[in-house]
Amino acid sequence: MTEALLRDSVPALILVIDDDATNRYILSSWLTRAGHTVLEASDGAEGLAVLATAGALPEAAIIDVRLPDMSGFEACERIKRNPRTAGMPVIHISASFITPDDHTEGLQRGADAYLDQPVDPDELLATVTAALRYTRARRRAEHLARQLTTLNRATLEVYRAIGFHSFAAAAANGAADLMAAPATALFLSPEGQAVHTMTGGPKSIPRSLPVRAELLDQLASHALGTGTGAEVTLVPRAQWQALLPRDHIKSDIVMAVARTKRGRPPICIAVPDHTAGGDDDRELLRQLAGACALSLEALRSYNEEHSLNLALQKTFLPDRLPQVAGTKLAVRYLPASAHAEIGGDFYEALSSPQGLLLAIGDVVGHSLVAATVMGEIRHALRAYALEAHPPHRILERLEALLAHTRPGLTVTVCLVLIDNDRRHAHVANAGHMPPLLLGDDGHTRYLQQHGPLLGLGLPHPPATTVSTPQGTRIVLITDGLVEVRSEDLDNSLEAFRVAAGTGPADLDALCDALLENFGQDKDDDIALLAARLD
Repeated sequence: MTEALLRDSVPALILVIDDDATNRYILSSWLTRAGHTVLEASDGAEGLAVLATAGALPEAAIIDVRLPDMSGFEACERIKRNPRTAGMPVIHISASFITPDDHTEGLQRGADAYLDQPVDPDELLATVTAALRYTRARRRAEHLARQLTTLNRATLEVYRAIGFHSFAAAAANGAADLMAAPATALFLSPEGQAVHTMTGGPKSIPRSLPVRAELLDQLASHALGTGTGAEVTLVPRAQWQALLPRDHIKSDIVMAVARTKRGRPPICIAVPDHTAGGDDDRELLRQLAGACALSLEALRSYNEEHSLNLALQKTFLPDRLPQVAGTKLAVRYLPASAHAEIGGDFYEALSSPQGLLLAIGDVVGHSLVAATVMGEIRHALRAYALEAHPPHRILERLEALLAHTRPGLTVTVCLVLIDNDRRHAHVANAGHMPPLLLGDDGHTRYLQQHGPLLGLGLPHPPATTVSTPQGTRIVLITDGLVEVRSEDLDNSLEAFRVAAGTGPADLDALCDALLENFGQDKDDDIALLAARLD
């Protein structure tokens, strides 16, 4: 941030447009004695040309209303229409246009202040100071807003990192983008190797070097000690170079140090001191360091959590399928093994007083919460089904349960209730993938009727009843099986329908074939539940 953006008292570059040479001289003299630098123009066209060609854009313009080639009002309007100069405050002065109507017209056409001549020099300077104070405050706010946007983007990149190399790049690049300057990041890898990552500035390619592990604690002693949280401190150039002689920053350093837990190694982020001189800059750097520490802690736990999460996920799913006369069931469930986070995909099959209930669903999101809600929904579904509620009434009760216990979460669920005689099925779908019916005659179709997701508080329509002649097969899936990035979901569903319709007649063989064709290299959980009604 420039000095002018940091302090209201810094003198400014000001444009004076007045066709009277004496008036220009007087105004320029007052401004110059106050410390400002003045650019002069004798008419509107010259003033606009100065703005178009000036290397440094003036921070304010004082414009006489009576000009030989255009009115000061028109010159002001042209300045305000130009995106490059739209934020420049304009102060009108006039000895001729001094009525309230003149003032009103000038202000309505874009001026920020209006002074009548003769004008007192102190009043002029005070008006200029007030205009500069306002425009600089606005620029500071705009600059901070841009920095906050950059911080948000940098934080997302850090959290998105899936390995320690990508984390190192995200941390260093995030600091460089945030401060528009060279940056350094230091942290400890899970293997105990301290990593020193440097980048020359925004859009530069970072490079990493190994350093001594004890260096991190030495750096942390300047700000955080053995505590937790995030702090910012200034490290003199000589001390920084003594600790990191190969670092590319050759100046005093502003360094943010963060640690999430006692006993954990800290992460350090450093930038040149002149790029983070304000309190806002240092607070943003502190927040970035805190986000990096949290992300690094998550990465450290990745491998440990992965196996634990998979084991936990299995406890939320049925351990066996019911044995129902005249009906064959098959299920396949593949967790997203490439992710440590567990998902909310689930399935259920149980005998109820009204028939066999098949269910498949997905809690939106991937987290322990999603898996927990999946377990809650599944157990509640079983209880409501055993009370002999029809499918859409089960959805209504699940809706009420979700609103009470997990407001804000959404769940997709598809329920298929097969009558005891197996000749009809009743389908209630809350925003899930449509069930696929495979007729014994080779006819295949999706049951597209559906209602809203659970969790939105919307009513659910009655179940749709379909005939299920002998030999009908019903296939229920979660989106992880058919969704492919960059491909239209309708096309994927159509390909799945064709493959299922031409696949093996045996239910288990069909499930295996569908997983082989559609379930490879997926980054989401996959659930597939199939039934054959004889």
